[in-house]
Amino acid sequence: MEKPKNKIKIIYFGSAAFAVPALKALKEGGHIIPYVVTQPDRIRARGGRVLPTPVGLFAEENGLELLKPERIKDNESFMQTLAAAAPDLIVVAAYGKILPKPLLELPPLGCVNIHGSLLPEYRGAAPVQRAILDGKTETGVTLAYMASGIDSGDVVAYKKTDVGDKNAGELTETLARLGAELLKAMLPALADGTASRTPQDEEKATYAGKIGKADGHIDISGSAEDAVRRVRAMTPSPGAYVLQGENRIVITKAKAVCMDRRPQTSEIGAVQGAGKEGISVRTGEGVLLIEALKMPGKKAMPAAEYLKGNAFDINEPLR
Repeated sequence: MEKPKNKIKIIYFGSAAFAVPALKALKEGGHIIPYVVTQPDRIRARGGRVLPTPVGLFAEENGLELLKPERIKDNESFMQTLAAAAPDLIVVAAYGKILPKPLLELPPLGCVNIHGSLLPEYRGAAPVQRAILDGKTETGVTLAYMASGIDSGDVVAYKKTDVGDKNAGELTETLARLGAELLKAMLPALADGTASRTPQDEEKATYAGKIGKADGHIDISGSAEDAVRRVRAMTPSPGAYVLQGENRIVITKAKAVCMDRRPQTSEIGAVQGAGKEGISVRTGEGVLLIEALKMPGKKAMPAAEYLKGNAFDINEPLR
């Protein structure tokens, strides 16, 4: 196939929703995409439904050739398929697996990754959540060449944004859009070999480990501000929660309210009230006002809406 003028042949690796806007930008830009590589279909919905990844779904809906290998390391047939496609460049975004050295060495223009942090900060699986948990006011996306280490390659360019009061889902959407814009802007330089390569400062590197369900548990003995950051970081997934008796209450929106004195140990976790503004809970420092929640067996909703038809036990402390 003859390439259109000023277009290059790109194999795209991606799985999560974060990776969809950049793939869309490549397709709309008229670049040749011989293959899109994504994680295999998994159980991703209630009822045990097996669904494709967001990238897989986009590829299927837009007529892009899709590969879903269970493994890519030491997969000779997969490597032969990609080699036969003779890509100029490989682009990776939220794929979920480390690319082996033979893949990194395949395209003449190299492999680049779109990562949701300002590298070398927050290398790894959960840069968005960790940035919110740490109270960062600014973050961004990095376009970097890939190397053998995790997110350790030379930086091509950054694009920054304010964190604000966004939750992880909202911030991820912003970063996905910025990542697509950054890739689009840098493609001409990547294509002609003039893209800058700035080595990362290893002394400033931090690691954003994977987030699990247990990370969603709010420490009520900590500060209300810390609790709010955890709510934002764990929304929409895996969910921030407190326990009340045997019930797990998932909190989807909250704010911190100051108080004049530190509570007695016996007061921490006490529910001070439940009304139209929400459900207020004493923490180790300040009051946590729960503005939206998901009770067991219920859908997520504003606290005021939940309280219209349901009682909330103010006598049972949260922990």
